[in-house]
Amino acid sequence: GAEKREKQYRVHQGFGDHHGGVTGAHTYFYADEAKCDQHMETFLRCIDASSGSSEDGFSAIKLTALARPQFLVRFSEVLVKWRRFFHQMAVEEGQAGQAVLDTKLQVEKLQEALANLGIASKAESQQWFTGENLGTSGTVDLLDWNSLFDNRTKLSRPLLIPNRKTGQLEPLLSRFSEEEELQMKRVLQRMDVLARRAMEKGVRLMVDAEQSYFQPAISRLTVETQRRFNKSQPLIYNTYQCYLREAYNNVTGDVELSRREGWHFGTKLVRGAYMEQERERAAQMGYEDPINPTYEKTNEMYHRCLDYVLEEIKQRRKASVMVATHNEDTVKFTLRRMMELGIHPSDKKVCFGQLLGMCDQITFPLGQAGFPVYKYVPYGPVNEVLPYLSRRAQENRGFMQRANRERDLLWKEVKRRLLSGNLFSP
Repeated sequence: GAEKREKQYRVHQGFGDHHGGVTGAHTYFYADEAKCDQHMETFLRCIDASSGSSEDGFSAIKLTALARPQFLVRFSEVLVKWRRFFHQMAVEEGQAGQAVLDTKLQVEKLQEALANLGIASKAESQQWFTGENLGTSGTVDLLDWNSLFDNRTKLSRPLLIPNRKTGQLEPLLSRFSEEEELQMKRVLQRMDVLARRAMEKGVRLMVDAEQSYFQPAISRLTVETQRRFNKSQPLIYNTYQCYLREAYNNVTGDVELSRREGWHFGTKLVRGAYMEQERERAAQMGYEDPINPTYEKTNEMYHRCLDYVLEEIKQRRKASVMVATHNEDTVKFTLRRMMELGIHPSDKKVCFGQLLGMCDQITFPLGQAGFPVYKYVPYGPVNEVLPYLSRRAQENRGFMQRANRERDLLWKEVKRRLLSGNLFSP
């Protein structure tokens, strides 16, 4: 049956898993869609459990459990190609190095470029904007360009874009089959089922981030779900990994999209947990390392992204953020900026999260001070949960020093109680 067929799907070196000393992350391969449906049922039970254990609870889901990873990789490749094409044209117009949302293509020049490349005649490209609220200002930015993707990929004639290395035109969707189109519909249907249950139970859904070669597809599917379910409240939270060089562009782009379309932006900010694997894969496959060069740069990126979201909360009140960190400096930064911006804990626009069993000296004081704070509870077979926790240890460098500090604080409190004669009361 399915279990036997799954043995056909082996971990491939191209995914950077379990080779060359990399032992901290799995890539799962599923023989059929039934396995994804089983995972959805598990997530439904988790939503029910979260609803019964706390108010305003969260439940985390992984899209690599709801869609076949092979599909997510291929979909990510397509999205990345489409965006690179936009940036390539922007460079040719002399806009290299500009911020993502400041990069705008002149519609007339865009149409001329498409015609010169042999991708579409001027008459054909003019039809791209027919019935669309695009290009009315005479320019197209990356968000406009991304919104063209859905309609263009349904054209009967394959959409061709230039290969940067060879200079030849090639189909954008050369590896996107009818079966993969069905997989797209199925994963969106599963997310729809989960979102509806979460709404019914008063639970918010956090979509976890994965390796960078999955993430463009995961983010795209998450945004599609946010568009449907975040109209009146931030039910769906997307996760942004701040160790990625593109983190700020990703955050600002999605915030701007939520502004234009009028839905609530919900995010969980993390530093990231696949650094070693990402770097090794990039080196072996010959592409640019997607990770920030130093831990300090990642901290800067985290605070930059967080500050942008906090400003959005202040200005529009239609954004919410979970500050998922074990870093005390980041917690202090958040509290200071909340005070400066007038964001009160009771607004419930900012919450904090730490792993169960880690950094209680951060979690408990925040909770006692009235801040919404959550403990993230990983679950599953021991042989799968331990690698997950080991990645968190890599992510949170200096964790053992903080554990020693927590131990010292606990011992200090025990001695205080012993000397006061009140061991079992505060």
